[in-house]
Amino acid sequence: MLRPILLVEDNEQDELLTLRALRKNNVANDVHVARDGAEALAYLGLAVGGADLSETPPALPQIVLLDLKLPKIDGLEVLKEIRTNPRTQVLPVVILTTSKEERDIAKGYALGANSYVRKPVDFDTFIEAIRQLGLYWLILNEGPADTIQNLEPAAPSRPARFNPEAEP
Repeated sequence: MLRPILLVEDNEQDELLTLRALRKNNVANDVHVARDGAEALAYLGLAVGGADLSETPPALPQIVLLDLKLPKIDGLEVLKEIRTNPRTQVLPVVILTTSKEERDIAKGYALGANSYVRKPVDFDTFIEAIRQLGLYWLILNEGPADTIQNLEPAAPSRPARFNPEAEP
């Protein structure tokens, strides 16, 4: 069963363009739209501070497409809350925004964004960007399980050293 996509977008025009681009690229996943940061966190079952809102949190989406400039709770704060909760910390989050500010890019990656994509102005280019996002994140990428709350953290291990003379 396909898990939904969580689209966090407050601009109705950008929401419609994104939904249209997803349909045009035959993305089969359902899309849940959250129009502000608080709604996005509630959909994920999170409260500010990284805590779960209930004892039985909802199933996670396959990916979060996150705008930055949102009402109520800013997109970067939403990302921070997602990464704070052990259940959602590895949930793929792609920042999909019009912001070209270097500090937004740097902070997004510092907070754990998996990707930062600027929304192209040209619709055909936007459709192609969504096609590539869908191809990678929904088809090629091996994402986390529906829930990771029962996973034990991996024991730290020593990184393998590259040895060019080793046998393959």
